[in-house]
Amino acid sequence: MIGRLNHVAIAVPDLEAACAQYRGALGATVGAPQDEPDHGVTVVFIELPNTKIELLYPLGDASPIQGFLDKNPAGGIHHICYEVDDIIAARDRLTETGARVLGSGAPKIGAHGKPVLFLHPKDFNGCLIELEQV
Repeated sequence: MIGRLNHVAIAVPDLEAACAQYRGALGATVGAPQDEPDHGVTVVFIELPNTKIELLYPLGDASPIQGFLDKNPAGGIHHICYEVDDIIAARDRLTETGARVLGSGAPKIGAHGKPVLFLHPKDFNGCLIELEQV
């Protein structure tokens, strides 16, 4: 059901410093910051030959990323994103197996302009999973 790895998301306490580190120390292609108010984050995508890294920074006081950074002040891996062909079919299949979809269960539009869902980390070995329809 799942396709390729779309991205690994890393929550960062200082977005400018993280971008500079990826650009300078690692020589990566770093995109422009993009505010995603529906998700409470500012994102920056790092383009790699085989996938992407998504840097996450809190946007607003109610950002879910702020809670993560409060527990992990240096930042860290927040979630991984897999591609799926049909997000509704994937959601339905997963919920039939007992997996929990976070939020209302209805897909939201993600940073790539495509429908996304998040799956509860307790159902996937402690890892928050994002599914993105391609």
